[in-house]
Amino acid sequence: MNTSDQNRIHQLTSHYGPTNPPQLPLDFGDYLSLLWRVDRHAAQPHLVRYYQDCARALARAIGFERRSLGRVIRMSEPGSIYRSLSNVPFRDTSRLEDALARKAAIHQLAQLRADVLAIGSYQHDWVVGWPGSGVLDTELRDRIFATLFTALRGQYSHFGRLLLVVDVVLLELLLRTRQMPEYSLGMLIDRFGYPDPEDPAVRALYRGEATGWQ
Repeated sequence: MNTSDQNRIHQLTSHYGPTNPPQLPLDFGDYLSLLWRVDRHAAQPHLVRYYQDCARALARAIGFERRSLGRVIRMSEPGSIYRSLSNVPFRDTSRLEDALARKAAIHQLAQLRADVLAIGSYQHDWVVGWPGSGVLDTELRDRIFATLFTALRGQYSHFGRLLLVVDVVLLELLLRTRQMPEYSLGMLIDRFGYPDPEDPAVRALYRGEATGWQ
């Protein structure tokens, strides 16, 4: 896999936090990853607020806030946003003849994307201890570590390419376009209100030390 794809996958599975902001231009795939982060941190209001602000800024840039996808997202509660994506075809009243088929496809692809993100992001969340570190059986623990640190890590770079393919298909199913515009972080901050990672208030919000940012 080329370096460009590797960097893209790394960004899509990153935390998008202010201490490690996106280095590549952001597009619809980043939007989907930000929504997944909202769901993943549904029990942490400060992170929900942070990721929602990021996602809304990107949605404004892409220009679909008032379309069916934007309406569905606004009506969905954190923790259920990914599941709600499959309802988008029924909000698109101009094309209901294949809504059921599109619903099924979106549901399966969104679930696949969530699973790929969960595996890819898992390594970023090994903060307290490595998976399996509490297993008492030494031989079993060593086998778990060997699998995680060789097989999983080595193969994910290829497995993660599913994100790049799924994003193209979901773009067409959800927005009915094959054009995926991208925006630099600087443009998103200056023109669309994306949280500025250099802003102390944004950093405080991300750390849970503030209720919001201006």
